[in-house]
Amino acid sequence: MSIKRLVLDVLKPHNPGIIELAEELSRIPEVSGVNISLSEVDQETDTVKIVIEGTAVDYDEVRNALEAFDAVIHSVDNVVSGQRIVEDVETPQD
Repeated sequence: MSIKRLVLDVLKPHNPGIIELAEELSRIPEVSGVNISLSEVDQETDTVKIVIEGTAVDYDEVRNALEAFDAVIHSVDNVVSGQRIVEDVETPQD
């Protein structure tokens, strides 16, 4: 099966910025959308949440593109795989 959505916690230098990073990630074959949110700013680095969606997202290509930007994946926070995207459903807690 193929990856449809990948959610990553990433540490990157301030430059290049998230616009350039999003443009680069969107060039990866089979990627149809990229969302990058800034979550923390340090003196020399940014922590960002990256959501990538597509028909068959190649994790190795994503990792290589991030490494070219001197970015490091801290964690893979969510992966959706299969023929379609299954959305999370919140359930009330007792």
